[in-house]
Amino acid sequence: MGHGDYERLTPEATDQVWLRLRAGQAAKPTARELGLCTGTVRAYLLRCGGIRPEPRRRAPGRLSLAEREEISRGLAAGQSIRMIAAALGRSPSTVSREVNANGGTRRYRAARADVAAWARATRPKPCKLADNPALRAIVEEKLQRRWSPQQIAGWLKINYPDSPEMQVSHESIYRTLYVQSRGALRKELTAYLRTGRVIRRPKGVRLPDGRGGRPNTLHISERPPEAEDRAVPGHWEGDLVFGKGMSPVATLVERSTRFLMLVALPDGNHKADVVADALAAAVTTLPTQLARSLTWDLGHEMAEHQRFTTATGIQVYFCDPKSPWQRGSNENTNGLLRQYLPRRVDFRTLTQADFDAIAQELNERPRQTLGFKTPSQALAEVLR
Repeated sequence: MGHGDYERLTPEATDQVWLRLRAGQAAKPTARELGLCTGTVRAYLLRCGGIRPEPRRRAPGRLSLAEREEISRGLAAGQSIRMIAAALGRSPSTVSREVNANGGTRRYRAARADVAAWARATRPKPCKLADNPALRAIVEEKLQRRWSPQQIAGWLKINYPDSPEMQVSHESIYRTLYVQSRGALRKELTAYLRTGRVIRRPKGVRLPDGRGGRPNTLHISERPPEAEDRAVPGHWEGDLVFGKGMSPVATLVERSTRFLMLVALPDGNHKADVVADALAAAVTTLPTQLARSLTWDLGHEMAEHQRFTTATGIQVYFCDPKSPWQRGSNENTNGLLRQYLPRRVDFRTLTQADFDAIAQELNERPRQTLGFKTPSQALAEVLR
């Protein structure tokens, strides 16, 4: 079913959708709460670029439907234009133009005239970029150079200080990109934005959208002190590293020895249940003294952490949001790993044997933090 096949939202549903989106709720939970098809809500947001369309309103001073009905009745009764205008408190020229534009005195119908007037009702005025080709060319050129709308707006203000017609706000640039009915900037230019989004997100804090929930989690502050000071082996840090086409491999680094394990994920699948099972299969091969805890970030791939703990007996602890330094050993090792697994490589073309060979090579490189011993040597000493 294409976007054009989705049902139309009622005005009441539209109001509720925007109310929730502006409160920070994502589209999917919004649709669920309102009993709507998620595709319907998504298609609507794509059509309007994530920006609520300005409602069309009658311009002040325009004739209302009730006034048009009075005109129609007056004409049917044989009254003159001046008599009808006086009864309405309107100028005779206003009534005359209304009648002449809608069939004349014999064919004038109030309902039909009102529908025609609504169709001609004022729409949002054309944006500055649509009316100014020179300004539009500059904005497009800067976007293709991956300048942000804020940078473009600031640059224009500095370089054209005495030419208001050559200045435009960053919000106008965003709106013109996302709302294609404004007819100025091409939608494809959104690909040059840092986020690459095709719809505008409301400002403010985003509420949880229900994806990848992690019930019964333990914070990193609850991790045993022995893990913090690296005095006892068996405490691991984990993450996913991605290659071309979002192809992942799981990385596990032991905190005290910096020993690395790479875990292939079947067909590049990084759903939570697949990750939990793959990690469990890998760590159950470890000696008991090397299986004490695992620290992970807040990625959705670890939503099934309880499944992993049940299978292995290893408790999972979670870092603060956007705090990769709390898994410093893992982050540093992932940086080294990029020498072997650059982002241009599709990891789905590699086998577990390939990953094992890469991990072995890294584990046999001396590390300054280990006094230039290798992770393999440090692990061997621990096991002895």
